[in-house]
Amino acid sequence: MTFSNDWDDLLKEEMEKPYYKDLRRLLIEEYKTQTIYPEAEAIFRAMRLTSFHDTKVLLLGQDPYHGPGQAQGMSFSVPADFPLPPSLVNIYKELKDDLGIIRESGDLTSWAKEGVLLLNTTLTVRRSQPMSHGKIGWEIFTDKVVSLLGERERPMVFLLWGAHARSKKRLIKNPAHRIIESPHPSPLSAYRGFFGSKCFSRTNAYLEAMGEAPVDWR
Repeated sequence: MTFSNDWDDLLKEEMEKPYYKDLRRLLIEEYKTQTIYPEAEAIFRAMRLTSFHDTKVLLLGQDPYHGPGQAQGMSFSVPADFPLPPSLVNIYKELKDDLGIIRESGDLTSWAKEGVLLLNTTLTVRRSQPMSHGKIGWEIFTDKVVSLLGERERPMVFLLWGAHARSKKRLIKNPAHRIIESPHPSPLSAYRGFFGSKCFSRTNAYLEAMGEAPVDWR
């Protein structure tokens, strides 16, 4: 499995470790015997679209959508013709309140191409079984990805929404990075501080202060 960018060299050794080889073998069997999301070729889509060098923002999710047709290999994103999931509805509400931007499509590919790494901490899931692949090794792998970004010299923004994402703060070692955290945008928690967090404008303000181009969230 390759990324066709600088992630290849950065993660080459990681993908040779015993845990990753075990993970790969398990996934081959799971894709043969279960309905797994996303499609196998889309597992690493987020990292293919957003290289290590080009990453300005890490937007960390938990695991893929577990319903048919939803998961694209990018956190929070769904295909353009798919109804918006509740968390994404709330993300777009905050985006409108913060920057006046109205988005209708749930496909976040444009954000990925702007340098927003849309990474889930678990990259696969069984149909209708949320977090069913939560303990098979993915978090070891994605912790490595977060650590590499967290140690990177060039400053960036980490958007950590909810307790699970916020638990990864320990991996962000460079004090020059900006961590913007809030409750998760799900309907259960968005009103506890996600709404009004102004995470999008704060992200762009920091990027501009660091001499980086802001993200075009449109």
